[in-house]
Amino acid sequence: MNRRKALIVTGAAAAAGVAVLVAERAVRDRGGPDRPAGVPVGPFGADSTAEEVTAGLDLSGKVALVTGVNSGLGAETLRVLTLRGAHVLGTARTLEKATAACAAAGDRATPFALELTDFDSVVACAAAVRREGVVLDMLVCNAGIMALPQLEQVNGLEKHFVTNHLGHFLLVNRLLDRVVAAPQGRVVVVSSRGYLWAPPGGIEFDNLSGERGEYDPNRAYGQSKLANGLFSLELARRLGRTRATSNSVHPGIIRTNLGRHFPRWKKLLSEVIGWSFMKSIPAGAATQCYVATNPRLAGVSGRYFINCNPEIPGGRMEDAALAAKLWAVSEELTRPWLGSVDAS
Repeated sequence: MNRRKALIVTGAAAAAGVAVLVAERAVRDRGGPDRPAGVPVGPFGADSTAEEVTAGLDLSGKVALVTGVNSGLGAETLRVLTLRGAHVLGTARTLEKATAACAAAGDRATPFALELTDFDSVVACAAAVRREGVVLDMLVCNAGIMALPQLEQVNGLEKHFVTNHLGHFLLVNRLLDRVVAAPQGRVVVVSSRGYLWAPPGGIEFDNLSGERGEYDPNRAYGQSKLANGLFSLELARRLGRTRATSNSVHPGIIRTNLGRHFPRWKKLLSEVIGWSFMKSIPAGAATQCYVATNPRLAGVSGRYFINCNPEIPGGRMEDAALAAKLWAVSEELTRPWLGSVDAS
């Protein structure tokens, strides 16, 4: 490889996620991740697949709701949970996409339309789920967007924040009593190590429109992924008097439709060198499937998982005060659609 090509490859790796890769290197340099005390460490790791981490489990009689099942990690999570016997309520932005995805998974899947940027759609989806008359053993907040090249807004709010955080915040709260009513309901929120791209102060509550300063796609995405983790943390606190749990996960760096907004050069370069650091979709879906189903995690809540194991995250992910403030602000922003938020 000549010097020019070496520089291109190095630049591509940085563009694909320098903050994430630096974090991974720091973990290796200190001899492994910091583990929270008292949380079980399992036998699975970065290369484990969703099928492997659920092998031997019988999920018959359990019901899961998974958002974004039409492609990528959501489609694989749908497939594996139904494979293990669960009935999955699968959402996509349109009923047509959800129907096609659920049909591919067999007769244990039911489709629902859910457009996370349209709060009326979120309320309608939750109402349709409630009409099914089921409890939710698993609610996997998987859908999301990443790296919109230009600032986009929904009702005056930056679109990553609305789609990745507020839409799921509203959905979970509209269905939280169904999770609490399950024998041991679990909320799994797909976050990302991309939370390290968030602004230094964490959440810019005075700039949720995204209009102040120069727009940065990674920064906007990172703020929304930090919001995912903080939402899960505060939800876990609110679920403390129940049997239900809430945890967040980092699936890894995976080539899925999530990167559809990347510029063409970045897509091409990820195809060339992606093998060196990217997970497959079956491996990417493993952590969320593990956290949603593994019996040893029945009492574990408010934790962050990567490579199917708990880890103490850096940055602001464990900032309880910031999490509480985010919850309060999110309540105000979704108040007309929210209804009751009492988990007990």
